[in-house]
Amino acid sequence: MTALLRYQADLLVRSQRWLPPVILYAAFLAVGVQSGQPVLDSLGYTAAGLLPVAAWLVRICVTGEPDAARACAAAARGPARAHLACLLTALLAAVALGLLATVVVTLISDPASNGHQVRVPLPRAAAAGLPATLTCALLGAAVGALTNRPLLRSTGRAVPAMLLGALLAVVLTGSPAQAAVSGLVTGSQSGRAPVPLLPLTGAVLFTAVAFAAAGALTARRSP
Repeated sequence: MTALLRYQADLLVRSQRWLPPVILYAAFLAVGVQSGQPVLDSLGYTAAGLLPVAAWLVRICVTGEPDAARACAAAARGPARAHLACLLTALLAAVALGLLATVVVTLISDPASNGHQVRVPLPRAAAAGLPATLTCALLGAAVGALTNRPLLRSTGRAVPAMLLGALLAVVLTGSPAQAAVSGLVTGSQSGRAPVPLLPLTGAVLFTAVAFAAAGALTARRSP
């Protein structure tokens, strides 16, 4: 699996297809996060914006490999493992991007509640923001896994389904991402920084199921 991950990471970096989602995420943060804003509000915004980016990175990884190369990797390591390597590469890229953004946003934000009445220590804010970011990265990767190949092969179906899935994952009540982000926003009003461990656990479980389902279907549909 390590060799497959290195191979997929090299494909992702060399393709430069990661540039559009990364630039879009940077622009999203530049517009929505300003220096001196309440830290928990900014971290919630940062986490929410990462979810569609993670789904986009999954699409890049599962569709960027030439058919001949994909067939070779599947023959050498098995179709399920080869597809799982694509999904994990996208997830790790999203996590790395999210962690970097969380650190930068934490450092430039005001360590205070919404209204600047209650002090929120930056280490505590980061401890709440990082799990929220991981939750959104995981949910985004799960959405990407369930809305691209092998489940949906047509671009005309996959892209709208991916966008709709990402939107629902952020706003739908009961979604781990929605719970994590709303926890930060609510915590900003009181000055408390809740650590969203339960949403993170839910995101891990849901993503594991989504990845397993995508891998199993890849194995079934491979010749």
